[in-house]
Amino acid sequence: MHLPSDAAAPAAPTGRPDGPHGSAHPQGSSAHPHSSDRPHGSGATGARKLDGGILGVGDIVFFVVAAAAPLTVMAGVAPFAIAFGGIGAPVAYLATGLVLALFAVGFTAMTAHVKNAGAFYAYVTLGLGRPAGLGAALLAVFSYNAIQIGMFGAFGYFARTTANDLLGVDLPWPVWALVGVAVVWLLGYRSINLGAKVLGALLIAETGILLVLACAVLARGGAHGLSLTGLAPGNVFQGGMGGVLGLSFAAFVGFEATAIYREEARDPQRTVPRATYLAIAFLGLFYTFITWMIIQAFGDGEAVRAATADPSGMFFSAMTDYVGGWATDLQRVLIVTSLLAALLAFHNTITRYGYALASEGAAPAALGRVHPRHGSPWIGGIAQSVLAAAAVLVAWAVGADPYNQFFLWVNSPGVVGILLLQAVAGLAVFAFFRKNPGPASAGRLRTVVAPLASTVLLCGATVLVCWKLDLFTGAGPEVNRPLIAIVPVVFLTGVFLALRLRARRPEVYARLGTTGADAADRPA
Repeated sequence: MHLPSDAAAPAAPTGRPDGPHGSAHPQGSSAHPHSSDRPHGSGATGARKLDGGILGVGDIVFFVVAAAAPLTVMAGVAPFAIAFGGIGAPVAYLATGLVLALFAVGFTAMTAHVKNAGAFYAYVTLGLGRPAGLGAALLAVFSYNAIQIGMFGAFGYFARTTANDLLGVDLPWPVWALVGVAVVWLLGYRSINLGAKVLGALLIAETGILLVLACAVLARGGAHGLSLTGLAPGNVFQGGMGGVLGLSFAAFVGFEATAIYREEARDPQRTVPRATYLAIAFLGLFYTFITWMIIQAFGDGEAVRAATADPSGMFFSAMTDYVGGWATDLQRVLIVTSLLAALLAFHNTITRYGYALASEGAAPAALGRVHPRHGSPWIGGIAQSVLAAAAVLVAWAVGADPYNQFFLWVNSPGVVGILLLQAVAGLAVFAFFRKNPGPASAGRLRTVVAPLASTVLLCGATVLVCWKLDLFTGAGPEVNRPLIAIVPVVFLTGVFLALRLRARRPEVYARLGTTGADAADRPA
């Protein structure tokens, strides 16, 4: 999830009609044991493992969709997409969903061969080798941290303005951000089952308010009748669509984390693929539908003007007009909880990367310590929360704007990093099946065509986001170029560290990418 900037921090929405502002084990599987098949005390290190068989398809979908923060994306990003791409903007979300579904075809084909919670790290290690795998791991940890930590700036900003306007409580944004850090830590510390329930409730609430708006627009027939003019080629293929595609790819960040929960999933060989497809389908269709609905709320002729004049207030004014002021106030509160849900989802992703790396000796062993009662990687949760709190305090001390600088500038390289990792993972899937042809049932579509095609398309998406990074940061080249440069530097640092391990600590190097895997699965 990422909000673009229009060079000024979004004003707090007021809810006024005149233009508010705001911005079981698997059957038929391979002979290799799943992580959930192992007792908790098993493994190379003898340490307690994550609890297996806890999460179903719905739970994992809640985690990954919540990370995308649908309400925040729609209210904060869709108006910019309309302003840049016109009434053809909804098609960009649908096209992005199709590209990511193509990526998922190869990604899920490899699921049976990935045994741990390392996600991108595990996939890239098995496909492209340990150096690239550790590079992917370091980039994933950096990127998810950048997204999550930067998001605390947005959380603090929106929590402050909402509490001030609705309750008359005026506290500095860092206070709200630190409260968010504490709440996210507590929910991450407790059982993953509790986190899934909380995220499920918050996700239903935030998507529900948008569906209320959509139903109201449909019931009234929009501003001037419902129209499909935006599907016309002339409205889809126009100059501003490049920027819209960049925004739309960023809006899906987090869906790939389904593989993170493999060790905790019921029947992971089926659960993870199903959750991946469901998350992509939901986000693609939901984003497309809601963006089309907001255009209908204003009318084809007025929507672009409204998005350009007041992008941060577009959804709020439509909510007030079609539903009522109470719904606008509720929407403002739900944007705060939407951000909280996304923060928790990314926190869980980060701690499970730390767990996977620590299990193999590539990170401090404490990060892989699992709580005896709650089954969470609790030391990793503390470390991540302390890092986030320190970043908030540093941003406050240097006077950084919580939205325009702390959120947008810290968040943006994380978005670029995740897109690049998706492209590298696609290539890793192709490389893995070239070395391990596997059963004929996998087929060339899943093992060759889809991975290569998605790699090319995702490389294009990464370049597109870098080219249009000013839409994300609201800053010039002097800021954007260093932010982009961080991404390859982090990846190459991981490659260097792997090569150093191979030379100085070969026993640790030999364990990279092997947690829960049989010898036949181990990378070269």
